[in-house]
Amino acid sequence: MPLLIAMRHAKAVDRMMAEDDFDRGLTERGVADADRAAEALNRAGVKATHALVSPARRTRETWKRLSAILGELPVTDPMALYHASPEMLERAVAEQLDQGAEAIMLVGHNPGIGALVHTLAGQAEAASDLPYGWPTSAFAAFDILLDGKRLTANRRRLYFNPKES
Repeated sequence: MPLLIAMRHAKAVDRMMAEDDFDRGLTERGVADADRAAEALNRAGVKATHALVSPARRTRETWKRLSAILGELPVTDPMALYHASPEMLERAVAEQLDQGAEAIMLVGHNPGIGALVHTLAGQAEAASDLPYGWPTSAFAAFDILLDGKRLTANRRRLYFNPKES
């Protein structure tokens, strides 16, 4: 069964500290939280075969921290993932599955990534303990099915929120 790990990028510098939103890098806390997220995935033995990463600096830097622990994977980083809607994220995941990906690490932005996680968690009847919104560096891993171009989650495998651990 395919696996989707959906993660919001780690904590980034304030918008006022960067030339523009796209170029916002990680804070020290963001680096530490991304490393903790990677360790949580590693401890749980959850592995990905492909990565879908928004091309924004903060998502690329988050992926760099993750891949240092999880290993290098084929990465797809289309501009369409930058502040993508849940539907756009779902389409990107479906395309990767159609191309043979078995386990996808998706690193994106709110509100799209949070909405996607909450939708999948609701389908898996595992949403009651999730925070409102979706915190930076938080992720959830789901066993998913692809029905046409629609994703359905039947089980949440793992959940990590750096504010709770």
